[in-house]
Amino acid sequence: MDLDVLNMFVIAGGTLAIPILAFVASFLLWPSALIRIYYWYWRRALGMQVRYANYDDYQFCYSYRGRPGHRPSILMLHGFSAHKDMWLSIVKFLPNNLHLVCVDMPGHEGTTRSDLDDYSISGQAKRIHQFVECIKLNRKPFHLVGTSMGGNVAGVYAAQYPEDICSLTLICPAGLPSTTDSKFIKQLRELQESKHIDRIPLIPSTPEEMADMLKLCSYVRFKVPQQILQGLVDVRIPHNEFYRKLFLEIVDEKSRHSLHENMSKIKAPTQVIWGKQDQVLDVSGASVLASAIPDCHVYILENCGHSVVVERPRKTANLILEFLALLHSIDNNKKQA
Repeated sequence: MDLDVLNMFVIAGGTLAIPILAFVASFLLWPSALIRIYYWYWRRALGMQVRYANYDDYQFCYSYRGRPGHRPSILMLHGFSAHKDMWLSIVKFLPNNLHLVCVDMPGHEGTTRSDLDDYSISGQAKRIHQFVECIKLNRKPFHLVGTSMGGNVAGVYAAQYPEDICSLTLICPAGLPSTTDSKFIKQLRELQESKHIDRIPLIPSTPEEMADMLKLCSYVRFKVPQQILQGLVDVRIPHNEFYRKLFLEIVDEKSRHSLHENMSKIKAPTQVIWGKQDQVLDVSGASVLASAIPDCHVYILENCGHSVVVERPRKTANLILEFLALLHSIDNNKKQA
């Protein structure tokens, strides 16, 4: 073989070996860093930009894509112990010309965390309203989407600030009483009886507990490598004390049924999406909302658990788009009448 050709292969091989070895080292030694890089890359690939907004001395972190236009902007509120990037799987299937905003909920990720803050559902709704005013999102009524804890907050927001909202999507929202106990509620009761309430299933501290949490939240069984499970735990562990405090706040009597207490005040057209096999919050909550909110559209997804956004992102995105298109059509018909 020609020496120059051989040298070329050696150089090329060495060039490729460096990123490959770096990836392997990250995967084995720093899986949490790899997860952060993964989200950074995904945000970049989807055109989501991260920004900060300040309300007095309080800082909100959010990502966005697009600009306000003739169609309503969409604000997305994530669930307990998650962050703004959980919506990326949905963003992937939404049009680039829609104005999307995904905010870190109070105390989460890049948004201010303070021991003095009110983390009740009502308190979180007030904070989100401050964020909305900061970025002037309510110059025109917007579509609000919330899942789980974020769904509870979204419902309370729609009830307390009706002038801001043109429509609402609630995905497996918390804050409702249920006639059927979910697997998660049964686990909590068992932990209370055994006085081990500090071992909350949604706050894992080991890879094994993380695997159990994923099984609890998802009907679809994802095969997650041990190193990735370790990385997911490593990312969460520094925040687990806050998550425990927050959890006790949102299951307290003040917040436990906040959505139920406010649902009769929701006047905006509402869409409810729920996984039929949800083991965290029982699907019977969908009928509770349907009976109380006028013009409520309910969609039950077969073979889907609590993590609807992760398990059925394309379907969820399509349902939101179809709902908005339906409302736009109804609005046009009224104007023409």
